[in-house]
Amino acid sequence: MAKKGKKKDKVDEDDAAATPEVAASVAEPPAAEGPGANGETAPGEAPSAGLDNQSRAKKAKLKEAYYEEEMLKLQEELVKLQYWVKAKGLRVVIIFEGRDAAGKGGVIKRIVERTNPRVIRVVALGIPSDVEKTQWYFQRWVAQLPAAGEIVLFDRSWYTRAITEQVHGFCTEEEYREFLASCPQFERMLQRSGIILLKYWFSVSDDEQERRFAQRAADPRRRWKLSPMDLRSRDKWVEYSQAKDRMFAYTDTKQSPWYVVNADDKRRARLNCISHILSVIPYEDILPPPIELPPRKAAGGYIRPPIDEQTFVPERY
Repeated sequence: MAKKGKKKDKVDEDDAAATPEVAASVAEPPAAEGPGANGETAPGEAPSAGLDNQSRAKKAKLKEAYYEEEMLKLQEELVKLQYWVKAKGLRVVIIFEGRDAAGKGGVIKRIVERTNPRVIRVVALGIPSDVEKTQWYFQRWVAQLPAAGEIVLFDRSWYTRAITEQVHGFCTEEEYREFLASCPQFERMLQRSGIILLKYWFSVSDDEQERRFAQRAADPRRRWKLSPMDLRSRDKWVEYSQAKDRMFAYTDTKQSPWYVVNADDKRRARLNCISHILSVIPYEDILPPPIELPPRKAAGGYIRPPIDEQTFVPERY
C-alpha cells in the first residue's frame, strides 16, 4: 500500500510517445502498430511475441478466499486515501478505458463499494445531446471535474472520440485529428491546475471478450451489459486496435502516461489496478481512531402508534 513519501512509478521513456504541439502535426498520424500491439490479438491471430505475450501466460486461478482477503486490504487503504484526499483538498481524476467487456466496471465497483460517494464519485456520460454536440468537445467533461477533496472515476471519458466515435464514424476526420492534437494539451492544463490525472487501459484478448459477451447474452442478470454498440463492435476488432494504437501514439506521454492493465483475469486486474492507484498517489494514514459510543439517553414519554395503522412490506422471505 502507499505510505508517506512513496514515489510515483516511473514510465519507460521509450514507451511514451512525443506529444504533438499543433494541429498540423496530426496531418500525418503515426502508423498504427497493428492489431497485435500491446498484447491484443485479432480474431484467429496468434498473440504477438514479447513482454505482452509473456504477461498473458496462463496463470493459476486466484483462490476466492485469497482474492477476497487481498481486496479487503486494498479497500481499507482506499478508505485511508479517501480521508487524505478530503483533508488535503486534493483533486484526482482517474480514467478507465478499454474494449467492451474488458472489466472496467468491475474495478470501479470495487473502488466505490466501501468508500464515501461524496468523496469518490463515478461519471459515466451517455450520448451527447444535440446541444452538447455543438459545444467545445471537452466542455461536458470539464463540468464533471472534481472539486477540492474529490476523486472522480470516469467510466469512459473524452477518449470516446479517439476510439468509439472514430471507429464507428460518429465524428468527422477533422474532429478526430483535432482531438489527437488538443488532448495532450488539455491534459497538461488539468495537471497544471493541480489535478492528479491517472489513465488506465484495460487490455483483453479477443477470445476472452467473446467469452464474456456469450456469458452476458445467456445470463438475464447481465444481458443489460450487452448493448447494440457492443454487438456492432464485435466485427471491428482490428479497427479498434488501430484506433487504440494511434491514440497511444499521441496521448501516452511522460507527463500523462497510459497504464495498461492485463484484464483477461478479472480478479488479478482488479487487484493490480487498485494497488497501482494506491502506489502512485502519496497519502498518509489519518484514519480516525475507533469511536467510543456514549451511553444512550433513556427514552421517556414516547408512545408508539398502533402497529396496525402502518403499512408494512410483506415478509416473503
